[in-house]
Amino acid sequence: MIEPTKLDGVLRVKPITYFEDFRGRYIESYNYDIYKSQGLKIEFVQDDFSRSHKGVLRGIHGDSDTWKLVSCIYGSFYLIVVNNDPKSSQYKQWISFTLSDRECHQILIPPKFGNGHLVISDEAIFHYKQSTYYDRGNQFTIKFDDPEYDFWWPNVNVITSERDKSALVT
Repeated sequence: MIEPTKLDGVLRVKPITYFEDFRGRYIESYNYDIYKSQGLKIEFVQDDFSRSHKGVLRGIHGDSDTWKLVSCIYGSFYLIVVNNDPKSSQYKQWISFTLSDRECHQILIPPKFGNGHLVISDEAIFHYKQSTYYDRGNQFTIKFDDPEYDFWWPNVNVITSERDKSALVT
């Protein structure tokens, strides 16, 4: 159910229950007791969704306190997770994933890591659980095309916010 990745603390989580038949699909996406038994003892306090169309890039944002459990509940997107902890030996290293509603995998993102995603299907819904309440004033932003990181995105003609275009805080 839980797989480590090349970045310490970033984990890929496969669905607890996944059942598909002629009626459709049933997925249990979160169960505190089961996650706790697997070593994930994080208490989440807020759930958020963002719905975007193809080419929209959101992020890269994070903060020093929040754990995030992200998934794609409709469509597909390309996700980048980057270590933004200057005390870490993996500082500024990043990893990417393609998440979709077909696999229903989740990515656990620790505090001091940023994440951003690019919608690669016609439309996608990004879901994330947070261990703290949203506080934009406490967030850092890394510019999605910062040459220092050499991020690779599957589309160079992205649609993004002014905040993400002009990010200066790294």
